[in-house]
Amino acid sequence: MVDVGQAAKRGREVSSRVSEEGAGWACVRIGAFKQLVPGKETFTWLSPRILWKSRNEILAGLFGDPSGQVRARWVASQRDRGIDPSLRIPTDVGPEFSFLVLGDTGEGDASQYAVVPGMLKIGAGTAFAVVASDVIYPTGSGNEYENKFFRPYQDYHAPIYAIPGNHDWYDGLGGFMRVFCDAPALKAEREGFRLSPAGLRGLLWRKPEKIDEARLAKARERRALPEQRAAQPGPYWAMETPGLLIVGVDTGIRGDLDREQTRWLREVSRDPRPKVLITGKPIYVRNDYKPSRLEGGGTIDDIVTDPANNYVAAIGGDVHNYQRFPVRTGGRTIQYIVAGGSGAFMHATHTTPRVTVGGVHEDDYRCYPLRGDSLSFYSKLYSERLRMRWLYLTPEEGVALMSKQIGNTPPRDIPPVPVTRRMRWAARILGGWPMPFRLPVGRVFHRYLSELSDWDTPPFFKSFLHVSVTPTTLKIRCFAATGCLPQEIEPPLEDEVEIPLA
Repeated sequence: MVDVGQAAKRGREVSSRVSEEGAGWACVRIGAFKQLVPGKETFTWLSPRILWKSRNEILAGLFGDPSGQVRARWVASQRDRGIDPSLRIPTDVGPEFSFLVLGDTGEGDASQYAVVPGMLKIGAGTAFAVVASDVIYPTGSGNEYENKFFRPYQDYHAPIYAIPGNHDWYDGLGGFMRVFCDAPALKAEREGFRLSPAGLRGLLWRKPEKIDEARLAKARERRALPEQRAAQPGPYWAMETPGLLIVGVDTGIRGDLDREQTRWLREVSRDPRPKVLITGKPIYVRNDYKPSRLEGGGTIDDIVTDPANNYVAAIGGDVHNYQRFPVRTGGRTIQYIVAGGSGAFMHATHTTPRVTVGGVHEDDYRCYPLRGDSLSFYSKLYSERLRMRWLYLTPEEGVALMSKQIGNTPPRDIPPVPVTRRMRWAARILGGWPMPFRLPVGRVFHRYLSELSDWDTPPFFKSFLHVSVTPTTLKIRCFAATGCLPQEIEPPLEDEVEIPLA
């Protein structure tokens, strides 16, 4: 079993905040993860077939998100099967334990498998893991779990629980509920066509994919050890431990909670123990505040910030990088964390402006990858694909440009870098500096251009969380995975925070 404290000490010394090598820029040797990747197939959003299968996101935005009604049917079906109506997950952990949090994992290609060696090393001895959002891309199909869930984590010898993301909902949650809750498919509801938004949505809506049970049974054999087995009651749940309650909420496609889940969340939040929320959508991200609405009024964050509910942290997936916002509220600090960097395509951090949201000071904000590394990576990507050499910014230039733009001290030591006109224009076009037009570096790139990047070579800028719990403290550490061998041997520690549990 690895000594995580010692691993963290060593990881601090080799992180991207210390050197370019720690960020994975000097990648002489590819990591051993390469031998784990099944075949040469890469994930892409460029296929029209995949885009059509993912249409429910657009339909939910145009005609309303039906996730709440479907979720209520799933939970009612589970209760009819005899699960604990309070949706609690019992554990046998003691007062001191640790667990992992992985976010937005399931692309099934090199960027997901690059996380595995470090996760197995740092996660040795953890009691369980939680996947926060988007277990399976692109549409949560139960027929894609082998290479995107069971195979990558077959050597993790502890249970894995999950909360669904929007992509898991594109399958009506059928694959997710079958794998994590052992639930049979819901009976199909047949309604006549109505000339209304809901009727149009129903006409175009992608229906759940029928699961090949033999194929799924074969996939389950990869995680069939007694210590790996897990069963959760539904898409949202509360995990019992002696001194901490871990509350997982399902935010569906658009980020809202239905009336029944809202009632459950209010009730479970009355438990006097300190709590950590794990949610499919982060509450703070970039320099924005997205608190997630509750049916009937209010927001998830209203519940989190109520001092009577004793939440100390809120961890959300969906955005594919790491960010942390220590928000002061009511005389205490709640740590809001984005943890969606465990497998899917990286969302840029260099487009994040100087942080002021929630009263957070820029110097207290943390992100991975560093803004400068994000800018340098996208400049390399586009300079090669568009054959525009002048667009490339070295990692040193990226750090210098972003520090000048944000107005902070460079997060790692660099020699003096004169900022030239070419560098400024490159940063503007790539979204690091203000400009009306910029090349796509976020969701547009993710959805339409990822195949052009061939993003199956390091550095990947992936990450996962190790959370350790004692009766008095909660320590959250963010470890990185670059895809390079040195960072597999010594996973870099990119951030850590210790939270008192009063």
